[in-house]
Amino acid sequence: MQAWLSDLQQLLAHGDAAVLVTVARAEGSAPREAGTKMIVTREAARHTIGGGHLEWKAIEIARQVLRDGMRTPHARRLERLALGPSLGQCCGGAVVLAFERLDVADLGWLATLARRLAAGASTVRSVSFRSSRNGSLESDADPVLLSEPEPGVEAPDCLLWETGGTMLLTETIAPNDFPVVLFGAGHVGAALVRVLGTLPCRVLWVDERDAAFPAPEAFARLNAPNVAIDVNDAPDEAVDTAPPGTSFIVMTHDHSRDLDLAERILRRGDFAFFGMIGSHTKRKQFEHRLAARGIDPMQIARMHCPLGVEGIVDKSPEVIAISAAAQLLQAIEAAKPASAAQAPAPHSA
Repeated sequence: MQAWLSDLQQLLAHGDAAVLVTVARAEGSAPREAGTKMIVTREAARHTIGGGHLEWKAIEIARQVLRDGMRTPHARRLERLALGPSLGQCCGGAVVLAFERLDVADLGWLATLARRLAAGASTVRSVSFRSSRNGSLESDADPVLLSEPEPGVEAPDCLLWETGGTMLLTETIAPNDFPVVLFGAGHVGAALVRVLGTLPCRVLWVDERDAAFPAPEAFARLNAPNVAIDVNDAPDEAVDTAPPGTSFIVMTHDHSRDLDLAERILRRGDFAFFGMIGSHTKRKQFEHRLAARGIDPMQIARMHCPLGVEGIVDKSPEVIAISAAAQLLQAIEAAKPASAAQAPAPHSA
């Protein structure tokens, strides 16, 4: 699920009001792309639209919207901010930010959106902004609308356009969490889970040794709600039941188990990424053994072993985990549709 969505539900369910800040339009060089979100409350801000003076100004405006909520509970505003001239940031472009004051009354559409994303369905969210007497754009009338995307349109996008004197923000919100099956609950596996717990993925952590996993209280301290533990005497079942496009990472304590898992994963062929911890020697041995089991050499070539991005030689669990996560993210980016892959990459302000 989108992290901003679960955080927003939690805040509003406790009776707090919050302002959802969305990058409605990015013009030229900007820190983050259209559709990026931040949540602002009276005391804190969660997530980021790019940092720097832009974010400071956005928080200032959002808190003004919160204060205005005494007379306009569902206030909305649009603000265009030039990054170079007005904010002194080196990006040089401009952004249009949408501000929406939300409270407990918005939990309905938020819950619907969360259910749809959890089911893997993209959703179009539409929000209108009307001009008030003093010329600022704000509204407290029209509800947020959710609808099905056009057939064949599943990728996320965000458009701001004018219709009949009203500005309309229309965004396609798509599931952004990708499935990962991690085999092995040793030191490196535990370090990798701590990294994956911060990423937009769903992790199934598999090992046949119950005692290898953290105790419940220690697992809770990881703060990784996207990670599920599977104690399984037949871990290869997790390969067979994984959805297409799953990423598999193998780092068990048993080389023969690694080999069996590698064969099963490679025979599937529909994975997004397959990485296995090990040396160059282990790879050579596995290449011969997998070929002897009838695995196509083209498939074997898709196996990332040694695991991790090139140039990092430190073998401490934490370094391997970060390197492996980076390699996984490279594969996920490469597998995105061409339209998404061609979007401008975010950069610092």
